[in-house]
Amino acid sequence: MKEKTNYGNWVPEKALYLLFGLAGVFLVVTVLLGVMVQMPVITVIAGVVCALTFAMAVYMLVCHEAFAFGKGNMMAGVHKHLVEHLDWDGEGKMLDIGCGAAALTVRCAKAFPKAQITAMDYWGAEWSYAKEQCERNVRLESVAVRVSFQKGDAAKLDFADETFDAAVSNFVFHEVRSTKDKRNVVREALRVVKKRGVFSFQDMFSQKALYGDMDAFVEVLKAEGISEIHYIGDLEKKLDFIPGFVTTPWMISGMGILYGKK
Repeated sequence: MKEKTNYGNWVPEKALYLLFGLAGVFLVVTVLLGVMVQMPVITVIAGVVCALTFAMAVYMLVCHEAFAFGKGNMMAGVHKHLVEHLDWDGEGKMLDIGCGAAALTVRCAKAFPKAQITAMDYWGAEWSYAKEQCERNVRLESVAVRVSFQKGDAAKLDFADETFDAAVSNFVFHEVRSTKDKRNVVREALRVVKKRGVFSFQDMFSQKALYGDMDAFVEVLKAEGISEIHYIGDLEKKLDFIPGFVTTPWMISGMGILYGKK
């Protein structure tokens, strides 16, 4: 049987199993309360909790299918949008920050066939991704010869200043837990880009709790030496391939892109 790539999903399958499992537990509890204990109020409460848990499980399943490669393909669309905003000739070295299962890494490798790509990730236990999974995916996609992987922290990249000609990152910066100020993760990513090198980052940039006033931050970055930088916020409201049902505060909300030239 032919091997297939596995890029995972922004809604992990283990989360779906947990939600449907909880709904099943609450259903059993509701039935037992109704039959054995005969306590109407508590039975109704348990039933409501069961229904809400099941509804959330179904919602997350629908989102999972919308995101999935080869199905709804929303993740692929988001990656395509990021690469389209990277103004690069593909000559030189690229860094993918927080590569996950290497889906964006592979897209970049195919979009820039002359590039040498380094992809890094923390690959923590809470994520359904691993370095071995990345290596398998790039091998199956026939780009392994130009891609290398290493474990690291996006808040403290293990590279010298101005190492890369291009840098990309997708929905990673807000997840970095080793620094409170997520703007410093952006600065760290820019640190390793060469002067006149290019970058394209997508994250929850429009969430003020994470990044504050992004227009003001863009001006600060310009003052700090970034020669060309652009910001587009609230992308979930502007990109036609993102369905409305995923634009909730607990799913995709405040998505933005920061791109330009150092």
